[in-house]
Amino acid sequence: MFLGQFYHNLDDKGRITVPSRYRDLLIPAGAFIMQGFDQNLIVLPSDNYEELSQRIRQMSITDPNARLLRRLFFSTADRVDIDKAGRILIPQFLRAYAGLDCALVVVGMGDYFEIWSPEAWKVQNEQLQDPQLNADRFAAFNLASG
Repeated sequence: MFLGQFYHNLDDKGRITVPSRYRDLLIPAGAFIMQGFDQNLIVLPSDNYEELSQRIRQMSITDPNARLLRRLFFSTADRVDIDKAGRILIPQFLRAYAGLDCALVVVGMGDYFEIWSPEAWKVQNEQLQDPQLNADRFAAFNLASG
């Protein structure tokens, strides 16, 4: 499971070192990196990407929102493999989309992880720090154990 937050830097070739605890979840099948929904990037293990890919391909191409999702999902995705040093290459167009220059934040999301610019992550993280807003936001979710 992808958990936690890690602060990293891009190297001069646009690569990041994947946190060591994440690597075992990505090797040997590899992963896919794609544009996220919040000006961030999403890294999905290959199995998760294939599962979502199949579900999206089953959507009707006559539905305009389904076509938009297909465009987002497939046109911004790229397969990534972890090199011997534990790095993945982030394509330039995705670095530009997410505003990644040098520093970045890797954020665990359970089945996948996200990559954020520090500035964008700060905004997201501030939203998570208000207990009353969180209570209101998440009240509809059934989070009861059982």
